Amino acid sequence: MTPDRPVIELDRPAPAPARGPASPRRWRLAPALAACLLLGASTAPAPPTVTGPPLPARATLLAAGGLLLVADPGALTAYTPTGRMTWRVPAPAGAWSAASVGDLVLVTTRDTARQVTGTSAYAAGTGHLRWRRPDRVQPAGAAAVAVTEVRSVADPGQRIQGAVRGVDLATGADRWSTPVPSTAVLATSPGRIVVVHDTGLARVHDTRYGAPVAETRLPPAGYAPDNPIVVGDHLVLRHPAPGGTTLSGYDLPSLTPRWQRLLPVGEAPAPGCPRLLCLSGVADRRALDPGTGGQVWRWPGGAGWQPVPGDPDAARQVLLRPGRDGRTLVVDVGPAGPRPGGPLPAGTRDCHLVAGALACRSADGRLTVRPAGRT
Repeated sequence: MTPDRPVIELDRPAPAPARGPASPRRWRLAPALAACLLLGASTAPAPPTVTGPPLPARATLLAAGGLLLVADPGALTAYTPTGRMTWRVPAPAGAWSAASVGDLVLVTTRDTARQVTGTSAYAAGTGHLRWRRPDRVQPAGAAAVAVTEVRSVADPGQRIQGAVRGVDLATGADRWSTPVPSTAVLATSPGRIVVVHDTGLARVHDTRYGAPVAETRLPPAGYAPDNPIVVGDHLVLRHPAPGGTTLSGYDLPSLTPRWQRLLPVGEAPAPGCPRLLCLSGVADRRALDPGTGGQVWRWPGGAGWQPVPGDPDAARQVLLRPGRDGRTLVVDVGPAGPRPGGPLPAGTRDCHLVAGALACRSADGRLTVRPAGRT
């Protein structure tokens, strides 16, 4: 099998035939998927692409809900998934990341040492600046919380300190606050946050009043923004165990332990599997059910593909990898597994997933948008 021919194994029951033995649970889509990638460039019609204006060479592209933001030293410009510009306002210096919550777009800025300098909240429809805070504000479902990062040039954003504060989306003011005596990491999900302290004490708080909902003591681990992670109504922690590196799954909000799985050497949680727990190994990528730890699908050769940044709650993820001819290969991943798409032209870069559409910078520096389902 050549590197450009993904094979996907699915751990789902196949329909049983009317007569004869039952179909096996594991089945492969190798011929169809290999044919798609080998023949797609020559036999499949080119997907419709919306071409927008030239983008400034030094501009930063950021996805926030249904908008693509283009931040350059002079302006912050918002585009819809169809490539239409909706508003342009003065740009905050050092725009680094963006997110959407309610009717707001949150833009976090950093300095040259990657330390947070503040978060600006803009009206998603008009770009009007609603408020600004000096800390990092991030969504938690329909709510938002503010944190202060531990100031470290080596690993900015790895830990938080001081307190976690609920933010009033209308004014940017604090609604509630829960202390972080030492340092901790934070995981968010709709309606709740999980604060994991240095000691391994994990507490779940609701986002309306900050009230504690549950707590437990997690195993010793390398706690970081990507460990533990929240997938749906489950918390998953990667930690050392007698047999090797282990994953442990907990229900939310109760933090009730549900399952444990030993990880193969070289495998770790990774983005790229919407609504499932994604694991990337030395060569393969696979997805687990976060509620049971059971394997849902496996993709041999899928470890080399890189996820496109975008809405973390999207029902699909787009993965990219350079092809042999200079073009970029595309795989569209949904809850049912990966599906190959048409390649992107050579020179395509800075891609973001915006409301299901794939927005990129073309080889000549123009904004290009490919509608959802037509990548």
